[in-house]
Amino acid sequence: MKRFFDILLSGLGLILFSPLLLFIYVIIRCGSKGPGFYSQKRIGKDGRAFNLYKFRTMRTGSDRDTLITVGGHDTRITKEGYYLRKYKLDELPQLWNVIIGDMSLVGPRPEVEKYVRLYTPEQRVVLSVRPGITDYASIEFSDENEILGRSSDPELMYIEEIMPKKIEFNMKYINNPTLTEYFKIIFLTFSKILKH
Repeated sequence: MKRFFDILLSGLGLILFSPLLLFIYVIIRCGSKGPGFYSQKRIGKDGRAFNLYKFRTMRTGSDRDTLITVGGHDTRITKEGYYLRKYKLDELPQLWNVIIGDMSLVGPRPEVEKYVRLYTPEQRVVLSVRPGITDYASIEFSDENEILGRSSDPELMYIEEIMPKKIEFNMKYINNPTLTEYFKIIFLTFSKILKH
């Protein structure tokens, strides 16, 4: 049933937001050199790699040194990218990931392979479900970049503190994957974005 709602809601979203998607694409292309979209290999259900799509919010090639963005004004982020990230608009292309079955609207955010390799056997449970655009961890750590920006070693902080806590929040939905929780998380996500 959740797959039905994934396809229905994502399809409606792509149709309704198509003018906005086109506008964002044009703004990105005009604002800095590079493509309008950005794709990155992430690890999904059963450890399968897939391409996660986003609107490009950083200067081309900025992810060569580190995969983590820090602070509200990471110098690699474009002017347009700052606002796209703030209102989570850069995530909209992932509706296509949902349509083709790589992701769900609700589920653990998929990680890059580098960090998945660090999972304990217990933490690898998050790979037993389809990853999502949002879940309790996404809501709780919506200001993750700002938190990391206050650290002297952002990557170490992410690995040792944030990633384990995010997986704990992931388990809340994994252990209770009901339609009620599904729609509750979607509602809470929109509420969090609007508060920004």
